[in-house]
Amino acid sequence: MQPRVPYTNRTMPATPSHPAHPVAAIGAVVFHKNAVLLVRRGRPPAQQEWAVPGGKIRLGETLQQAAEREVLEETGVVIRAGAPVFAFDLIEQATGGSYRYHYVVVDVAADYVSGEPVAADDALDARWVGPNALLQLTVNRYTLHLLHDIYHFI
Repeated sequence: MQPRVPYTNRTMPATPSHPAHPVAAIGAVVFHKNAVLLVRRGRPPAQQEWAVPGGKIRLGETLQQAAEREVLEETGVVIRAGAPVFAFDLIEQATGGSYRYHYVVVDVAADYVSGEPVAADDALDARWVGPNALLQLTVNRYTLHLLHDIYHFI
């Protein structure tokens, strides 16, 4: 898991690359025909790594609405999002005591409704990945934990 970040009472000015507060984000765990829906991320954090699709939650969106929107935007797949199954902090500290980013990510279980994955938005690739193929990819460590420890998929 992520190492603890030491408390500091220093207040750093916020900039676009150094946020002033954590950002809420969503991920969706979608299975279909013994495969999980994954995207290869096109931007930090976890750039170039495979992970469940997701992104930032917009003001006024529920977790489920955000998951359904993000999966559709990134993959073209329609889902019905359900309950949270996993949550974690994704923090990267920058030099000088500020932070490059801090996401609070909530992953929800989701049911496949329709569509075939096609990478869009900030995803470089999107596909259904079976357990054997998963081991051949560079998968984000949180996604591996989720699929191994919670879903026993691998």
